[in-house]
Amino acid sequence: MFALIPGCLIFAGLFIYLQRKNHAVPALLLKGLASLCFAALGILCNAGAESGEPIVLGLILGCVADVLLGLRSVFVRRKKVFFLAGGVVFLCGHFAYLASAWPRVENKVLCGLASVLLAALLLNWLYGKITADRGLRAFGVVYFGVFALLCCASVSNDLTAHSAFTLLFASGILLFLCSDLILNLHSFGPLKVFRFRVLYSGLYYIGQLTIAVSLLFL
Repeated sequence: MFALIPGCLIFAGLFIYLQRKNHAVPALLLKGLASLCFAALGILCNAGAESGEPIVLGLILGCVADVLLGLRSVFVRRKKVFFLAGGVVFLCGHFAYLASAWPRVENKVLCGLASVLLAALLLNWLYGKITADRGLRAFGVVYFGVFALLCCASVSNDLTAHSAFTLLFASGILLFLCSDLILNLHSFGPLKVFRFRVLYSGLYYIGQLTIAVSLLFL
């Protein structure tokens, strides 16, 4: 089971290498294999427990969304379509994660207010650095609004009822958020250097693997 962790990272590294060499189709295949690894790891770590099913669903949706985003490099003329499609599926995955995290939040009002503040700060900072059209910006408001709520709920749960599960889950969600921010800065902003692609990809896969492993302690 744990062989899926190095397997995911190896596939991800090969995907990044081939993507840099402009081998779009083999890179997409490896990207899909890397995502299958963290989804499979989540299924195995959960071992059929009902309480972990929303998180497993989130991992599976992340796998699907990852492939959709990868199709941007294969069908360049439909780059925006696949970016939005991937974003929508990722958003559904965030709702799945939230379905697990939100019921455990002790002070839902405070958590909600904190998430509004976090979303406002993130969007104000991000939109000051990127150039995206109105459609993408409107979707970004919804996407990062939900993501901010997920982050606050995850961190709140770890602060109020600390356990190995809450720590790993919150850590994975925060790594995922950092990855998304860097992805947007790389795609629509000033961070066009290849090393930032390596950075956001690494943070993403490590984040999803961390979320998958957290299911062992649920």
